[in-house]
Parts: sequence; structure tokens; C-alpha cells
Amino acid sequence: MDDEKFRPLEEYREYPVEEMEARASAFYEEMRRRRTVRQYARRPVPRAVIEDCLLAAGTAPSGANQQPWHFVVVEDAAVKKRIREAAEVEEEAFYGERAPQEWLDALEPFGTNEHKPFLEDAGCLIAIFVQSYAEDPEKGRVKHYYATESVGIATGMLISALHHAGLATLTHTPSPMRFLNEILGRPANERPFLLLVAGYPAPDARVPVITKKALEEIATFV
Repeated sequence: MDDEKFRPLEEYREYPVEEMEARASAFYEEMRRRRTVRQYARRPVPRAVIEDCLLAAGTAPSGANQQPWHFVVVEDAAVKKRIREAAEVEEEAFYGERAPQEWLDALEPFGTNEHKPFLEDAGCLIAIFVQSYAEDPEKGRVKHYYATESVGIATGMLISALHHAGLATLTHTPSPMRFLNEILGRPANERPFLLLVAGYPAPDARVPVITKKALEEIATFV
């Protein structure tokens, strides 16, 4: 290896097996409390918390370390209103025309519809964009590899970080989402990946009664 391009791994910490098991179990117990929330209190969220959670997401692995993501945090009420209005246009078409009955049947237990008040109520929205390529002054257009997969990993880490910090989240994917580029002034090389709602749950927030698959249903050891 080229010594100028590599350095010793100093960040890794090894723990005794008992501590590893305790840490893994504690993390699982924390994450199993996470729920997707659709009712939010109209309370601002601390900017510093969002910033640190975004920095945590930015540590995610990515193809060739190209970090092909951009996060737009929306706190302004007027902008949130525009996003809600645009999203509800697409959602009305989805529920009324585009979605096959099988999909609507799958969504029925969750009580979702074309009305999305959480887009205005929540403390902030985080619009997540995939950068399919970058514009380099010297190289010109530089393709990003595994961009969608990389942004998916970063999004999962962001959701986990926000939950760990004490905020509730909701993943929202109206289709198509190109209206986000226009409203938020994002360039052509960025494609909306997901709209993440983040904030404090409303005092009367309710969530569906659901279960998660058991380990033997989601994993195989060979």
C-alpha cells in the first residue's frame, strides 16, 4: 500500500465479548422503541441536534467515498406549506388513480391517505437527495458509483441518530418528487431520494399495532 495514501487505523475499539453483547443488546432495545410517527407537535427542534445527526449520517460508507448525498433541512413554515401542497397533489393522484388495489389494500391497516398534515406540523423536514454525478472544474462530469445504495445507508444512519437523540421520524416518498428540486432550488444532478419528517410526537400521537419478524425469518447463518 502507498504509505502516503493510508494511515494506521486508530478509531477502532475492541471490547470484551461480554461488553460487546451488552452493547449490542442495549442498541437493539433502543432501536426497537423506534416507531414511525404521523402526528407531530408544532414545536421547533434544536438546530444543534439536527446538525450532529446529519454529521453522523455523513460518516456513512459510500462508493469510492464519493459521499453522493445532500440534505436540505426545511424549518421555514412557508416552505413546508409549499412542500405539503405539492406532495398532496401527487398523493391524491396516487390514492385516486395510480396505485393498484393490491397496494392500497396493503396500506389500509395504517390508515394513510392523501392528506399529509405532518409535513407542516413537524419541527423540520429533511429532503434527502442522491447526487448521480458531480461537476469537477478540471475533470468535468464525474459519475458517482453506487449512489442510491450509499444514500440509503446514510439515510438509515440518520434515522437511527435522530431516534437516539430523542426525535421521532417518518419516511415519506410521494412519487414523483421532482417538485422538491424546484421548491428547494436543487441542481439537475440531484434526484430526490426521500423526505424525512423529524420532530416531537404530538401528545395524542397513536401508532399502528404491528410486530417485527423474528430473527429466524430475517437471517440465515451458514
